[in-house]
Amino acid sequence: MVNRLVVAAPASGSGKTTVATGLMAAFAARGLKVSPHKVGPDYIDPGYHALATGRPGRNLDPWLTSEELVPRLFLHGAAGADLAVVEGVMGLYDGASGEGDFASTAHVARLLDAPVILVVDAAAAGRSVAATVHGFRSFGEVRMGGVILNRIGSDGHERLCREAVEELGVPVLGALRRTDGVAAPSRHLGLVPAAERSAEAVAMVEGLGALVAASCDLDAVLALARSAPELAADPWEPPRAEPGGARPRIAVAGGPAFTFGYAENEELLDAAGAEVVRFDPLRDERLPEGARGVVVGGGFPEVYAAELSANEPLRRDLAAFTGPVYAECAGLLYLARELDGKPMCGVLSEVTATMAPRLTLGYRAAVAVSDSIIARAGERVRGHEFHRTRTEPGHGATAAWQWTPDGPEGFVQGSCVASYLHLHWAGSPGFARRMVDACR
Repeated sequence: MVNRLVVAAPASGSGKTTVATGLMAAFAARGLKVSPHKVGPDYIDPGYHALATGRPGRNLDPWLTSEELVPRLFLHGAAGADLAVVEGVMGLYDGASGEGDFASTAHVARLLDAPVILVVDAAAAGRSVAATVHGFRSFGEVRMGGVILNRIGSDGHERLCREAVEELGVPVLGALRRTDGVAAPSRHLGLVPAAERSAEAVAMVEGLGALVAASCDLDAVLALARSAPELAADPWEPPRAEPGGARPRIAVAGGPAFTFGYAENEELLDAAGAEVVRFDPLRDERLPEGARGVVVGGGFPEVYAAELSANEPLRRDLAAFTGPVYAECAGLLYLARELDGKPMCGVLSEVTATMAPRLTLGYRAAVAVSDSIIARAGERVRGHEFHRTRTEPGHGATAAWQWTPDGPEGFVQGSCVASYLHLHWAGSPGFARRMVDACR
């Protein structure tokens, strides 16, 4: 039995991350083991969740994996926890474009049979917040367990909003005053990842925990989480390879420049028989000793382009590496010949990358165009894009995927596959096995 709740909001920018991260930190400070989760393909918020709880932040996304896998992945991540807090995405009923509320916060709340706390930005409203709550409670099929008011201006403002919401029979579980003192800085792809801010991020998370503890009825929140019924599902486990045989070492890029990745991907590599080790392209001058394969996930190489370029020994080491290499988004940029005119690894010797004027993001239904170390031509996968760069392939490049009418995407070159497509391997567990087999 996992006590659980979902933190949702009418729209992005209402304060979900503030409240969810603050709840996680506040309950962890009470000595509870808190399991952090995030709806949708978000890498940044789970980093702050991990700081708050000491456990990996995990994503729940029925579009990237499946409806059946969401409760199983949830139970896997929440094993041994006293409480699970799930931060929603966008507005409560906002899901995959053109598919109703599929993959929305409401959809995941239903799959988890979890009560919802609605975070309402009350900065520019009074009694009207009750109309917002009434509309969101009656629109869909979720159990609205309570409301937390955000950006309250005064005692009188709080009293007005509380009375209006409680007339609906919906409890107000907390009210946060307007404050910028614990806000995380933002840039072109949203919040700055926690891994880039170190001590600042720790202090911010502690501040959020103190703010929420002082502003919310934590006992009532915990009682709401305990009202969730038992889930009729078995925890997900990564399929394990037969024991015995060599365990090839797979080096996974990390550090401030490469912070995007799903925890389950590394768990799948480990279960498939790999020894997973980390390296930091900003600081390490060589790949880990004995590496047979390399994974370079997402992140912000454009922010660290000068530092990455300056680490010439590692760039040369990667350029000379002949084993399997899998790269997503930031990894694609790092493997290119250059990024915004700065030399990168040159593994993809004809590819150049530059910053773009607009953000590209969204779910992608892709098909493999050619065979690679993880996929076979014609295989279909579901992933997502999240970047503000573009690539020029040069001549003779072999495409990895097709997901737009405009043409193929990504690159396959020898034992390297790199593209903008982010994949949650729990939805395609065979990819990890193929990667490990290729490394053997």
